[in-house]
Amino acid sequence: MLTRREWLCRAGSGLGSLGLAGMLAEAQDSERRSNPLAVRTPHHAPRAKRVIFLFMPGGPSQMDTFDPKPRTTAESGKPLPLGNLGLTRVVPGKLLGSPWSFAKRGQSGIEVSELFPHVGACADDLCVVRSMHTDLPNHEPSLMLMNCGDSLMIRPSMGSWVTYGLGTDNQNLPGFIAMCPGGYPIKETENWQSAFLPGVYQGTYIDTQHTDTEKLIENIRNDSIASREQRRQLDLLQELNRGHQAARRDDGALEARIQSFELAYRMQMEAAEAFDISREPESIRAMYGPGVQARQLLIARRLVERGVRFVQAWSGAGQPWDDHADILHHRTLARQCDRAIAALIQDLKRRGLLDETLVIWGGEFGRTPTVELLDDKSAKPNGRDHNPYGFTVWMAGGGVRGGYVHGATDEFGFQAVEGRVHVHDLHATVLRLLGFDHERLTYRYAGRDFRLTDVHGRVVDALIE
Repeated sequence: MLTRREWLCRAGSGLGSLGLAGMLAEAQDSERRSNPLAVRTPHHAPRAKRVIFLFMPGGPSQMDTFDPKPRTTAESGKPLPLGNLGLTRVVPGKLLGSPWSFAKRGQSGIEVSELFPHVGACADDLCVVRSMHTDLPNHEPSLMLMNCGDSLMIRPSMGSWVTYGLGTDNQNLPGFIAMCPGGYPIKETENWQSAFLPGVYQGTYIDTQHTDTEKLIENIRNDSIASREQRRQLDLLQELNRGHQAARRDDGALEARIQSFELAYRMQMEAAEAFDISREPESIRAMYGPGVQARQLLIARRLVERGVRFVQAWSGAGQPWDDHADILHHRTLARQCDRAIAALIQDLKRRGLLDETLVIWGGEFGRTPTVELLDDKSAKPNGRDHNPYGFTVWMAGGGVRGGYVHGATDEFGFQAVEGRVHVHDLHATVLRLLGFDHERLTYRYAGRDFRLTDVHGRVVDALIE
């Protein structure tokens, strides 16, 4: 039993704590308004501090890259035995064995296709998830689900959520950069949108087909006026904007515009240097190899080294891995990126960055083990159709379990059957590695709390070292 005096004392202390919590929340909101990209502390100690997402749009074939299926090869030309797999859906076409062989690589013995000999040399750093699955077989909704956590509704991208939660270590560069050579992929800027999050968290697009820094980053230099005069002009503009904003305190679009002006000015001081790979030693450039993929992955390393929080490197515009007509095209695509991906992993490791940098490789879905039947007479009879039921994603660094294979598809590679991992589960696990409880990283919009994983997702603890 408590005396009246003790009860009042304890109750009074509790009320004070409530007041303090409100003041701290208001201070945090004020900090976000004054500098929305300031570094922030996650829910718990993070394993990873930054992300490089190597995105392969179109859907790489799992049984031709990182998920060997010898029975599919042995029974090539036969129908897929639906009854044996417990399937009722129709899968047209006959089995198509992989034209490439697999070999066990590294001490872990992970089997990797001959398409990726250099990545195979990094097998002991890879955490290969062979049991991914998604919801739909179409590019547009599957891209949105993988990148934004929802296949239909407009939602913030994963990179936007990460920069919203963590901020960025370098205030002179965007916190989230999306690099795609040759133009936009399907769904264009929606892949790196901030949606209802403040616009400052949207990805900054870079077309890495250009080598000239001034073409790579538009308007990176002002040749008309000196830097000091430009600073004076910007200060006047910001003063007018802040005055206009005073009566519109909660206007996120206006705040994003003000922050964009400031970031654009600061980028003139540092961005040109960050994107200029000629500053790298010849030995490093040779390690990554020639071509646009090598150049953009070297840029990715330079960006995370300089504090950029989230970098997404697309293998090309459109959907280059969407090989309906000829799976042999995978060889060309793999040659463009294999050496550079391995160099990125090795380079990050040598610099002591891999432990804190999460590298992700994958597309929006996989491909069928059967040949696709096309009406196009010019198509070769060795393409594969979309497959949302089973595909492969791998990760490296950032606290994941290296030299590990998680889950499995059936013996033909059609659907995930062991240790199934949905896209929502992948997102929950990535956020966990970055120090977040995915159910608590939320944003209040339209009367409810939203999160990357919506109302789904579970952390796959087996993937974490």
